Order: sequence, then structure tokens, then C-alpha cells
Amino acid sequence: MAPALTHPTGVTFVPDHDITKPVSDPAQYYGGGDSFTRSRTYSHSHIHSYDVKRAPAFQDDTHGRSRRLSHDEKSVTAPRRFLIDVEETIRVVLEQEDTDGDFQISVTDAGPKMMALGTATSNGFKTFDIRGTYMLSNLLQELALARDHGRKRIVLDEARLTENPVDRLSRMIKNSFWHSLTRRIDGEGLEIITADPKNRTGRVNPRIYVPYGEPEMAEYYRNVAKEKPHMNLDVQVLPQKPDDPTFVKSLNSKPGILALAMNKVDDGRGGKTLKGIPFIVPGARFNELYNWDSYFISLGLLVDGQVNMAKGMVDHFIFEIKHYGKILNGSRSYYLCRTQPPFLTDMALQIYNQLDRSDVDENRRWLKRAIQAAIKEYHTIWVAEPRMDPKTGLSRYRPDGLGIPPETEATHFTHILEPFAAKHGLSVLEFSEKYNNGVLKEPDLDEYFLHDRAVRESGHDTTYRFEKRCANLATIDLQSLLYKYEVDIGTAIREVFDDELELEEDFDLAPFPPTSETYANPHRERSKSRPQTSAEWFERAEYRNQQIDKYLWNESKSLYFDYDTAKEQQILYESVTALWPLWAGCASEEQCWKLVSQSLKKFEVLGGLVSGTEESRGKISLDRPNRQWDYPYAWPPHQIMAWVGLERYGYLDEAQRLAYRFLYMMTTAFVDFNGVVPEKFDAVKLSHLVDAEYGNQGIDFKMVPREGFGWMNAAYQVGLSFLNTHMRRAVAACTSPEVFFQSYNSAVLSPNETSRAVDALGLAMDSLEITTQ
Repeated sequence: MAPALTHPTGVTFVPDHDITKPVSDPAQYYGGGDSFTRSRTYSHSHIHSYDVKRAPAFQDDTHGRSRRLSHDEKSVTAPRRFLIDVEETIRVVLEQEDTDGDFQISVTDAGPKMMALGTATSNGFKTFDIRGTYMLSNLLQELALARDHGRKRIVLDEARLTENPVDRLSRMIKNSFWHSLTRRIDGEGLEIITADPKNRTGRVNPRIYVPYGEPEMAEYYRNVAKEKPHMNLDVQVLPQKPDDPTFVKSLNSKPGILALAMNKVDDGRGGKTLKGIPFIVPGARFNELYNWDSYFISLGLLVDGQVNMAKGMVDHFIFEIKHYGKILNGSRSYYLCRTQPPFLTDMALQIYNQLDRSDVDENRRWLKRAIQAAIKEYHTIWVAEPRMDPKTGLSRYRPDGLGIPPETEATHFTHILEPFAAKHGLSVLEFSEKYNNGVLKEPDLDEYFLHDRAVRESGHDTTYRFEKRCANLATIDLQSLLYKYEVDIGTAIREVFDDELELEEDFDLAPFPPTSETYANPHRERSKSRPQTSAEWFERAEYRNQQIDKYLWNESKSLYFDYDTAKEQQILYESVTALWPLWAGCASEEQCWKLVSQSLKKFEVLGGLVSGTEESRGKISLDRPNRQWDYPYAWPPHQIMAWVGLERYGYLDEAQRLAYRFLYMMTTAFVDFNGVVPEKFDAVKLSHLVDAEYGNQGIDFKMVPREGFGWMNAAYQVGLSFLNTHMRRAVAACTSPEVFFQSYNSAVLSPNETSRAVDALGLAMDSLEITTQ
């Protein structure tokens, strides 16, 4: 009889054909205990001291490798699997491959990009080489995930290292990133959500502001403060008008998170308690609920089947309109005066169309609350002065506010403030304090910050398109969004509410049609005086469409431009938001054809759509640095709006081509840079290492990406829905758009442009500005 084989306690032996899917979710894949194969070559010594089969040092010229056939395991039937000591292999991978010390394995690292791993069937005696950036970075990611689940020793399927990158990224977004970006504002989630990377006051103890008229919520948070004294939670109740500019400025020295919507749930003791409705934050330094980020995030959530999560975000926006007067830029105290691009109606209708049909009446009640909130926001914010310009009937980004925006980096406005500080013989810090406190008056600086706040409200912070004039601009993007509001509200009233909708909140209705005389009249019709009908909303939409064509459409240039209401002229900055009328449906078929045939090429580059043209941006120098919403940067909102708009008008080929370009750029970054999913890209250089005033977000992680970035995650999931199977396979193989769409290049580009487009290095070199004396 063979002697009994001893092994350490707690060891679980698994068959070579494990039932766990090789590319299943990490919680399932690594959720069990440490496991080992029971092969005949099993060696007890390997359990106590595991030695990673290390590749030769990078500096060595000689690689004393055995012949390949005797070195590598040969597998005919079973997929290859590796027996790995987690901590030791992490140490070796980082020591050998992470030459720049950022805890990531990328193409910029100078390691040998090769490591031998012991196979599970040979119990580690035979090895197989893991080669290349992608496999090694995936190995590092998998080891980090195994460590997260408390694993010391794993059997790792090779399929997790060679996984199709499109499938891997999409899976990580759906199963991991959304979860990591989820927040709740209640006793369980406060410690995470109150952390504010933008807080410059030096005070780190959390503070929450509860709206007026929510005593039960205020009492709930006071109880949380008592139950968790270690938090030092400061609970404050806001006044009835929380967006008064003077009051908001007084909060600059004591910033805090704003309370959001909650549900009543059973407390487990026979009573009721409050629980925060979960939502998704953008990620990185943006650790709160944001306005237009949430719309694009919700599109990604809907693709991934997370309808209730998206629905909860609309619930928060309804709550914000009710208690804070608007959908806020972000749910922090310093955003109380400022909103962002309006997307609520489309967001609510898309979610409504995917709600569970088991309770139709409840779905209608939910949509009714959302449409009522949107109508209030429309009348009290977007077509109310000062955002409304009665002379043109167009709306502007023009928020209230006093002083210097407090959420920026400490040195962000130094170059603006220095001349004023020198004028008064003060340091920048001293001048800033006196200016914020109203001790020193500077009308020119007031004007500058009026426009700066408007830039931040526009969501496009910052760009030379808006510099020193944003608050006066009737932008094409805002008009498109409000046209969509008017059509959506009218459609919902007609199709869902039997062409009659009673408003429950009491507020002023803006006069229509808008004129300087009607807005000068202090008398206003009240919201509860009569039901809303679809006809008046369609009439508003038709009027806005006429004004867009009159003031913003440029027939000779085949493009929409912003209109300066102060100078009464178009601003000829070529912005990719000129494509937003396609998304909204307010462009005629002829206007669409001109946009696609004559203007689209102005913005289309190797990696998708840039924010604006290089010519409009102008020359960049030390005195005139890059702005992140200008050329050559590409952002998810612009891509998604263009894809949807082009498809709406029947230009599916163009939508697919643009989606392919952007997803190719995302996938190559994911493959080459340890799984990175950033906030934005340089779409000309295909790089997430951008040279702009705020750098980039979503790129600072160790070993494994945890969150990606909210709207970039969404762009990937939405973009994949535009690609056919052939395109998806080509993206996964990192096939350049200039190869994949070679026929397009031949038809649209000149020969010189075509040859330059396929040369990525040439594009990068062209972007370097070399000057001679």
C-alpha cells in the first residue's frame, strides 16, 4: 500500500478541469479557499516554499533557457493553468517588470516582458512563458484580485491572461467598476461619500447639509452622529433658500456633502428607518453625484441592465430640484448656485421605457414626478432671467455666485489674480481673502468670475471657446438640450398623461413667447393655475427651433455656432457640440446632410471626435496653455451624442466609424497601460497622458483598475452596441481605424493625408511645435 500523502491543513484539492468558468467574476473565481491539484507529481515541499520560475534579469545578455519543447508544458485536451504563490509572484512581477515604480505594467516599462510560471498539472515543475505587456499586466491584476479575496496560493487559468480585451474591459465595467463607483448617503455610506479631494480648507471631519423641510432626515443624521462618534459628523440644516449667493459664499470655509433622496425601510426591530438611494459617482477626485456625468453613466447602466440604479439617480435629481432649486453641478455645498447641462427628460424617458411592466401605474407615477420636476427646472432656471435672454428667446449658462470658485486647485487662478494683487500691494493670498470678503471691489474681476462660473456650469471647463464670454453665449449645445426638453415634455404629456398634466408645486411660469416686454412685466402665471398640455410644449419647441436657425445656424459654413447675446453676433469657434442638434432632432434633413458631408471631417481624427478644431483653438504657448475641452482632446459625452444623433438621421455607417475609432483608442490604452480607463484622451496621439490644466483622472491606481471613470465606462458599453461582430473582433485585435476603414480614407482624405493618418508616429511628431530663430 502506498504511504499516505500529508499536506497542510486547510488545503483543498481541485480537479484539473475546475467547474469555475475561467473568466468568471473575481468574487466567484477567487471566492473559495486556497486550492491545489492532486497530480501524481505532487510535491509536498512546494506548499511550504514556493519559488517563482523567474526569467533572467533584464541586464543579462545570456538567457540560459532549455529547449522550448522540453521547457514548456504540452497540453492537448485541458486548458493551461498555473500554480501561483500570490505574494511572491506580485513581488517578482513588480521587481522585474515595473521599471518606473508606478505599480503598473505598461508599454513604457523597460522590463523583459517575459516571465515563466509553473503549470498546475506539473505542480509547478514545468513552466510556460508569459509574454508581453498585456499578459503580464493581466497577471498583476489577477494577483491583486486574488489578494483582495485573501488568497495565498491560486490555480490561475491562462484564459484570464489572454482574455479578449474587449470582453475583459466590458466585463470589468459591468461586474466591478460600477460597483466600485456606487455610493450612498446614509449611516453606512457616509464615511466614503464625505471624503472630498477638492476640499482645500484643511478640515477633514465630515459635514452634511440637510435641506429645509426635512426634519426626519436631519434627525436621522443626528442619530448617526451619536452612534458613530469617531466620525465627528457635523449635521447642518440649510435655510429655506439655500442658493442665495451670499449664503453659499459663507459656506466656502465649511464645505460639506448635501443630503440626497432616501427611502424608508424596515429597521429590523419592527420599526422604520431611512436608507440612502445608491448612485454612481464619476470617480477619482469626483466623489459626489454630478449632473451631466450621471446622464451618460445612466446610458451605460441601462446597457448593463442596471435599471434601478439609473432610476435612483433620477430620484436624486427630483429631490435636488425640490429642495435645492435645480439639478446641481455636484452634490457639495459649493455647487448650490450652479447647475449643468440639462438631460433629465431624456434620462427619465429612457429609464421609464425599461422599467418592469408588472406595475404600470407605479411607473407612470414615477415618470410624472420626473416630468413635473423637469417642468419646474425649465421654468425657474432655464427660461428665467438671468439665464434667459428675452431679446433672442435663447438660454445661456449664467449662474449666480460670489467670489472665487472654491473647488479649484489653490493655484488655478493665480495668474488672473496676480495683477490685481500687485495693484493693491498685496500677496495673492491676502488679496483673495479681501476680495472674497467684499473688502476690495474689482468689477473687472467680477466679470471674469461671472464667465468662469458659467464655463463650469456648461460642463466644458475649460476651453478657449468660452473664455471671458461664456455667460453671454447662447450655446448650440444648451439650445439643443432645451429643445429636447420641450419635445420630451410634450411627448410625455400626450402619450402617457392623456394630454393633461397637473403640477403639484407652485412656482412662476415663464412668459411665452419671450420678449423684452413680457419679461419686464412682473406679473407671472402660476404653475397650479391650469394643467399643462402637449400643444404648448410643442409650440415652445418649434419657437426654439426657429431661433436656433435664425441665430446659430451658419448656412455658408454648414455649421452651428454659439451666439453672443451681448455683442449680437455669432462666435465662429468650431465646436463638436454643433452635432448635438442631431441628437435632439432639431436639425433639418438638409442641415444634417451638410453637417455630415462638409463639417464632420473638421472634428474626426484617428481616435474619434475632438472637442473643437485646431484652427479655432489657436496657437498654444507658455502664456497660452492647453485647455482640456479644446483640440486635441476627446471626451465621452461628445462621442455618444454624435453616435446617437447620426444614427437618428440614418447615418449609421458614420456612427459606427466614429464609435470604432473611440473604442479602438480605449482598447489600446487598456491593453498597453495595465487596464487604464481615463476621464479623457488626446485623440490625435491616442494617449491618456494629456497635457492640460487638470491632467487626467482615473489613471492613478495600483496593480488593478478599480473604477475606470464613470462616463468613459458608459461610452465603452454604449459604443459596443453600435459595432457589428466584425468591428468588435477588429477592435479586440487592436486593428487601427486607418487600416480597418482604408476605403474611407481613400474617398475622403487626400493621398498625403492618408499616408500621414496611418503613421501614428508621424502624427505624434507633427504635434510637436519646433520653432527656429
